[in-house]
Amino acid sequence: MSNDLQPAMKIPALVVKDSDNKQADITVRQTDLSWKMIVIYRGKHCPLCTKQLNALAKMKGQFIDAGVELAAVSGDSHEQLTEHLKDLEVNFPLYSSLSLVQMTDLGLYISEPRNENETDHPFAEPAIFIVNEQDQIQIVDKSNAPFSRPDLNDLLSGIKFIRENDYPIRGTLTE
Repeated sequence: MSNDLQPAMKIPALVVKDSDNKQADITVRQTDLSWKMIVIYRGKHCPLCTKQLNALAKMKGQFIDAGVELAAVSGDSHEQLTEHLKDLEVNFPLYSSLSLVQMTDLGLYISEPRNENETDHPFAEPAIFIVNEQDQIQIVDKSNAPFSRPDLNDLLSGIKFIRENDYPIRGTLTE
């Protein structure tokens, strides 16, 4: 079994920078919603990330109705996040400064920029962690490329099914 985070494990604290450049633990709930969805995105340089974050913002009410709080983070600097906010219509917290150590601890796929026009630092490829009321990883989706992401409507439907049917955490069988 891999040493990275697995389904049913507790999500570790992830201290990053909020949009005001203050330290914040992204895993701490900001609302009374019992579940949390943490989106790891590649950064300002990624148009697919901008598209995904804006689409998620349009669905925020549906996720709230399902009991899920939203947050997103990248390895971008605070300055890059501030610049990216100009292209975003998000209505949920965005964070920056996810470190290489944190990316590795989360078991994320990490890429080097293709050139200086893309970005100036290694970055995590897309991932989503759905954390339940016990702070366990209920659902995890990690990709090694920007083109492979779960459909947000399908993900929302799955979360609702899990919550309404007391569906167990899947993928926990070990040898």
